[in-house]
Amino acid sequence: MNHILLCVSALIVACNSAGAMSNPAVVVADQDVSAGTVTAEKVTAESNGWLVVHRTGSEMKPGPVVGYAPLKAGDNMDVTAILQEDVKAGDMLMLMVHSEAGGTRTGVYEYTLGAKEDGPVRVDDKLVMTVITAK
Repeated sequence: MNHILLCVSALIVACNSAGAMSNPAVVVADQDVSAGTVTAEKVTAESNGWLVVHRTGSEMKPGPVVGYAPLKAGDNMDVTAILQEDVKAGDMLMLMVHSEAGGTRTGVYEYTLGAKEDGPVRVDDKLVMTVITAK
C-alpha cells in the first residue's frame, strides 16, 4: 500500500514539474560564429515563436535581423540560428525572443524591424534578450 502511495505522490510531483515553466529568457554566451551559426544554450518562451538574432552595438538597440530559429512553448535547448549574412569577430549580436502572434501565416517568420507581425516579446516592458560578442 505504501508503495502505491509513494508512486502516486511521485507521479503528482512529476506532473506538476512538467507543467512548470521558468520565466522567458535567453541563455547564451559569447561564441565563435565563423561557421555561420549562433547557438543559445537555452531559450524559454511562453508560447511558440522565434529566437531572433539582431545586430546591435554599444547603444544596445535591436538592429537588422541576421538570423532566426523557431521556438516551441516552454524550454528549448541548444537553439541554433543560421546567420543570413557575415558576422565578424567583435560584432555584437542581440538574441531575442519574438512571438508568433500578429502574422498572417503560422510557422513563417514575418517580422521586419518595427513591424507588429511576429514581434518581440516583452516581460514587465523589457525585451526578453541577451547580447553577446561574436568571437
